[in-house]
Amino acid sequence: MKLSLVFLAIVGLALAAAQVLEPTRQVKYADKSFLEKQKFLLEIVYRIENPLLFEEYIKYAHDFHFDKADYTQYDHPMELFERAHKAGYLLSRGEFFGAMVKSHIYQAWGLFNYFYYAKDFDTFMRVASWARMHVSEGMFVYALHLAVIHRDDFEGLMLPTINEILPHHFFNSKLIIEAKKFDYDMWNKLAMLNKEYSGYLDANDNSKMSTKDWKPWQWWKLLGLSTQWFKMETYPLRKDVTFMNMLKDTHMFYMPTDYTRNIEYYNEHTKLSYFTEDVELNAYWYYANIDYAYFLNSTKYGFAQERRGEYWAYNLQTMLARYQWERLSQELGETPEYSGKDTYEQGYNPHLIGYNGINFGYRQNDFDYKRYSNFGQFSIFMSYYRRVTMELEQGHVTTNNGTLIDLRQPEAIEVMANLLEGNADLFDSRFDTFWRVFSHTYFANADIDAQHLVPHIFVNFETMLRDPFTYSYYKRFYQVISKFSSYLKPYTRKELLLPGVKIDTVEISELATYFDLTDFDVSTLLSDKMMFVDGQFVWDKSLMARQQRLNHQPFTFDYTIESDKPQKVVIRAFLGPKFDQSRRTLSLAENRENFIEIDEFIYQLNAGKNTIQRNSQQLYWTIGDRATYTELYKSVMMAIEGKQQFALNATQPHSGFPNRLLLPQGWEKGFPMQFFFFVAPYTGTNEHFPSYDYTSYTSGIGSGKRYIDDMPLGYPFDRPIEEEVFFVPNMLMKDVKVYHREGLEKFFNLQ
Repeated sequence: MKLSLVFLAIVGLALAAAQVLEPTRQVKYADKSFLEKQKFLLEIVYRIENPLLFEEYIKYAHDFHFDKADYTQYDHPMELFERAHKAGYLLSRGEFFGAMVKSHIYQAWGLFNYFYYAKDFDTFMRVASWARMHVSEGMFVYALHLAVIHRDDFEGLMLPTINEILPHHFFNSKLIIEAKKFDYDMWNKLAMLNKEYSGYLDANDNSKMSTKDWKPWQWWKLLGLSTQWFKMETYPLRKDVTFMNMLKDTHMFYMPTDYTRNIEYYNEHTKLSYFTEDVELNAYWYYANIDYAYFLNSTKYGFAQERRGEYWAYNLQTMLARYQWERLSQELGETPEYSGKDTYEQGYNPHLIGYNGINFGYRQNDFDYKRYSNFGQFSIFMSYYRRVTMELEQGHVTTNNGTLIDLRQPEAIEVMANLLEGNADLFDSRFDTFWRVFSHTYFANADIDAQHLVPHIFVNFETMLRDPFTYSYYKRFYQVISKFSSYLKPYTRKELLLPGVKIDTVEISELATYFDLTDFDVSTLLSDKMMFVDGQFVWDKSLMARQQRLNHQPFTFDYTIESDKPQKVVIRAFLGPKFDQSRRTLSLAENRENFIEIDEFIYQLNAGKNTIQRNSQQLYWTIGDRATYTELYKSVMMAIEGKQQFALNATQPHSGFPNRLLLPQGWEKGFPMQFFFFVAPYTGTNEHFPSYDYTSYTSGIGSGKRYIDDMPLGYPFDRPIEEEVFFVPNMLMKDVKVYHREGLEKFFNLQ
């Protein structure tokens, strides 16, 4: 059978990324049972804001009962959920859900447990179908994602990306409204009239936009286009035969769309909207925070060995550093740190509209927290924050049973990060597990126990990165982690030195960024009549949001490493800025927290000279473009019909930093940055990566094998640096420049 191009491409990328010390992986194919399960998952979230129209699933929903015998465990959150349902207190359809709202998350936790503890897939389908018809759209999607990620028997199954299920949280309200209004018959009629009366209509057409005062992101103006729906074949981005054959019976349309910029409340941060409002960046943050959801206890849900606190702190440092790169690239200076005593200069209006039709709240310029009246709520989370910082300063934490935890030891990062995140592994009853949540509901102008609230970006992970305030606020959180690391002893020369190993050179090809165009699948917004033939849904129309995005040209590293003997090592590559906002050269000791680890891999060195090449598509923990919702569904249905096979291990991990955002935008003349390379001995007791299947949708969560070795995340930048002893032969620093090129010219010839 012939595999679809999209899955072959994903397999190729996955195998390339794992070619170091890993045998070639055989592609496995799905059987009928798997395909039916995958079909269910893709259909149950389709048109999530519309009533469920799949008759088979409606019957499942009617068969659902709260029967404890259907679950391997029936715990307290499930009992609370059942009581809330019987009392009519569940967050129902049409209600906005916030993953950082305490009352909402208790219900989402109960719903997730129904999914998680369902004794078999039939039971799961019944409860999922029932929930799809009765609970808040956002809560349903959140709990379902958790279940697909954490259930062991769901290995290989996947959901569409969060931006395809809930495009309302990623695209401006104009696109959302136009997609919901789309009518294929009306579009066809207008197209025929335009063709018949083209001369007259062109003379009187005011819909096409002038190129006067166009902005770089408004690429459609250069083509004389407006923000309306266009037939895909008039301006296709993909022309490969397999893709076109798969979708030959599907009517494809696209609409040019902008970022959700601050128009009424313009400020300098708007320059960064291409980054902070990047669809895949915001999706990444959603998945990074759902892997180890803060309300799940790691022992109970099988990920106690995953270093969840350290992982949270590391992701926070990575995001803040990456944001800082972009600020420096746009010459905006240092990220300001939030202070409750001062006003916050940058306002933000997201221009988003919720799936319930209500516009998201906004913040004006010169925001002052005193405008809010719930000072008690503000005091609660500030007092918890001060308590965490005080315990760090005193150097230890005493648990309820009298155990003393030394906060001057490196392994205590897990304790500090758990305290800061306020997660379910918090051992001390003096802290409310959800204390950090209080701050999110406060800044969203909602009460702690609010059931009904106006949509706000600060209560969901997939929307919060849009706002500059998020980075300023979490910079304050990260200062506690930074303070913790400052108390640790620097690594000694002996600890860093790998005797007999020297990095001679690392040659790096040109680093260049550009803006390209991409299509995001928003077909789930369609509100027209769905087509069924013999009871089977026919996916006959797809809508795409076409948007400009930052990307980079492929680049390579060519390592030359000398070794006096054969040995297994781990090679790490970090990238960071060379200057601060005043263009002052920073020492590595000052700058270490602005570096991000972009690659890490195990390699078997031979005695003598070793030449190693890595390319930008192989970099650890990054992911490329995914198959769209439409492609996934078509691929599954073609496999069910026997027209092709569906590769089980050809999926990408749900979580991973977008590869195309590895580099900041840069400058035309070159933005100065630095690479740091480090070769260390492989000392893990178990070769963690890639001993799990890296192509797995679950990314190895719960396996205890997500990380390459047992060293701290960010090693060796996880501790203060004494430069006089830090630099050893198995390290190398290299100055580079990131150039920005114009990249849209090629698209102007596609019409």
